[in-house]
Amino acid sequence: MASYGVAEAKNNFTHLLDRVQEGESITITKHGKPIAELRAPPITRAALTLEERRAFMKEFARRRDARPPLGMSAAALIRSMRDGDPE
Repeated sequence: MASYGVAEAKNNFTHLLDRVQEGESITITKHGKPIAELRAPPITRAALTLEERRAFMKEFARRRDARPPLGMSAAALIRSMRDGDPE
């Protein structure tokens, strides 16, 4: 996280906002002590309606069922991953 004094932040405010928009957090200090932090607001999603949730789950199940079976049990898969089997 970058840190800028008040005067430097004031002179570079537009540049700092561009950096925040790219995902960086900026700390503003006064006499070496942090007094503020610039960061992007959290991304919020609107809650799905009941119909949207049902459609999502139906599509998820359709995609899941369309995939070919693995050909081994979950326990066998984990065992082969753990033991380093090339299968």
